[in-house]
Amino acid sequence: MNPDQTRELMDMPLRDLMTMALEAKLGERGDSFSLCTIMNVKSGRCSEDCAFCAQSSRYRTGAAVYSLVSVDDMVTRALEAKEAGASRFSLVASGRGPASRELDILAEAVCQIRARAGIKVCASLGIVDRQGLETLKAAGLSRYHHNLETSEAFFPGIVSSHTYRERVDTIRAAKEVGLEVCSGGIIGLGETAVDRMAMALALRDLGVDSVPLNILVPIEGTPLADLSGIAVEEILRTIAVFRLVNPGIPLRIAGGRDGTLADFQAMAFWAGADAMLIGGYLTVRGRSVDMDLSLVGEMKRLWKGEMKNMNES
Repeated sequence: MNPDQTRELMDMPLRDLMTMALEAKLGERGDSFSLCTIMNVKSGRCSEDCAFCAQSSRYRTGAAVYSLVSVDDMVTRALEAKEAGASRFSLVASGRGPASRELDILAEAVCQIRARAGIKVCASLGIVDRQGLETLKAAGLSRYHHNLETSEAFFPGIVSSHTYRERVDTIRAAKEVGLEVCSGGIIGLGETAVDRMAMALALRDLGVDSVPLNILVPIEGTPLADLSGIAVEEILRTIAVFRLVNPGIPLRIAGGRDGTLADFQAMAFWAGADAMLIGGYLTVRGRSVDMDLSLVGEMKRLWKGEMKNMNES
């Protein structure tokens, strides 16, 4: 699929586009549904200037500030995540990337979580070199999370303290050491539909293993605080096209789904999404886990019916 084809998809009637995306999801991935949860293991004081982020030291947002939490705290939260039904638990730390001592602590946490909780462990730690990624993989890390955030063309408008190429290089390094990669971005930053399609195609070309889509929650104190929200139709169109561009991997709805989709949240899964972040989004609280698990159960039941209809037609 090339840029011209993705533009044609964006111009289709929404119902037709969502139907195509759902058929692609069910045909490639069946009724699978992946749940993950994250823990903010280090918060605030970030040197970077990502315009959407509450944890940048350059903005006054009132976000919590604390150093790396203990290994025991990380293990405890991982056990809680597994009990809640998550299949993956991700350690997320603010900052450009971890210092050497922090990396050692995080590697120990990964090892302990694998041994004591038995849940798959992911990490989102910023820009990490090949040696650091090898250390984490040796400790038991299965997947590294590092978002592109947006298109290469739009990226300089939201981040100036590091480059899009540095993000791509981190993703490639993670793949080279044998880690799976979770990478996506945020929609609603002021980008165009063309930018969103360019991000979808870039993720496909990088061969990522999971795509999280966040929807901007404007945070007071950040440069994007006064940005208008993105329309539900645009969100659903974006989800559907991301599914059609990346048909065989989890498409995860993450931050911003509660407030922006509201009563239309289930429609994201009719548009091709089949994974979800549960339990909150770093600096923004999410829905209750019980509500999300109920939604997952209902979606799987409905998908089974759709698959039956597809097989009989």
